[in-house]
Amino acid sequence: MAYSTSGNGPGLVTFDTEKLSHCSFEVGPIRPPSEGGSHSLLLRATRNCSWNRCRFCYGMIYNREKFELRSVEDIKKDIDAVKAIADEIKAVSWKLGYGGAVKADVGIAMIRRDPSLRANQSFVIVFDWFHFGARTVFLQDANTLIMPTDQLLEVVRYLKKTFPTIERITSYARAKTLAKKPLEELKELSSAGLSRLHVGLETGDDELLSNVDKGVTAAEHIEAGKKAKEAGFELSEYVMIDLGGRARSEQHARNTARVLNEIDPDFIRLRPLAIGPGLPLYEDYTQGLLQLSSPHERLQEVKTLVENLHVTSSVCFDHFLNSWYRDSDRRYTLFKQEYDGYKFPQEKDKVLQLIEEGLRVDESTHIHVKDLIGLAHL
Repeated sequence: MAYSTSGNGPGLVTFDTEKLSHCSFEVGPIRPPSEGGSHSLLLRATRNCSWNRCRFCYGMIYNREKFELRSVEDIKKDIDAVKAIADEIKAVSWKLGYGGAVKADVGIAMIRRDPSLRANQSFVIVFDWFHFGARTVFLQDANTLIMPTDQLLEVVRYLKKTFPTIERITSYARAKTLAKKPLEELKELSSAGLSRLHVGLETGDDELLSNVDKGVTAAEHIEAGKKAKEAGFELSEYVMIDLGGRARSEQHARNTARVLNEIDPDFIRLRPLAIGPGLPLYEDYTQGLLQLSSPHERLQEVKTLVENLHVTSSVCFDHFLNSWYRDSDRRYTLFKQEYDGYKFPQEKDKVLQLIEEGLRVDESTHIHVKDLIGLAHL
């Protein structure tokens, strides 16, 4: 929420500041970029990660705290808190003559009346969500699908009942959990309104999956992905470029393409490896056991992956860590970073052309992956 309260604008309005100060809901630390920004309501259904062992992540984003299932009662209370905040915002909208529409002037007026709202995370999330149409919800944290199906169904249905404008409800899911969940239960969740799943494939190479302690095999990834598609979910699969470093780049790219070809997800989202202190994989790097690829080598890995993809997916580079280069004081990205990416097979040649352009750019102007060490990534 970045609306200026200076200059001309709506005057002071009255509303229940005490009520808003006590209305809050729990928000986790992470979400996919495509489910973030101001457009999605972030609602915490579980806490932390149910696996917490992957050597490139290690649950650090959750401070390695223990995984917890939240009760349906608590999640419903959070949904009710969202509605209470929304009702107060809409009431101000009516007073200002906007007929309940959540316009920027409504937020400006409310912050003028109560400046503390600017730092009220729950208010800001709800205001922005309704400002952009209240259409999408992301259920946090790392593996909401692990909830008992009847409980998750109750949450999804309550969300849809409370906010009829919702068009998409999304969650992270572990492939292992997907593979174990009965197909009929997955279909029931999809029919109820849980519409998109984000799965961290990372790699389709069994040796690498074992090395990074992902806790799942390539075969299980394929089973999970196919099951998600059959159940009716829109599926995003994430690939971690350079996960195997220089030594395993070729096998990583080829085997990942093989798994993705079997699944044919709706989206393939690329996330270059960026590790920092405290991670087991970072220790491998500092001890010389993991040699990170150079910028051109990393692009070559993407090229091998793309050349071997035979999918109808959209391939997306929707993260700031994807390849860029410097020209004087300006930074450029090779690929568009839109959430819908490049549609395959129609735009496959276009992506390959962009990779070739990047390979022709002097490597010294690329931002090296080593410069990214320690940067937080979503």
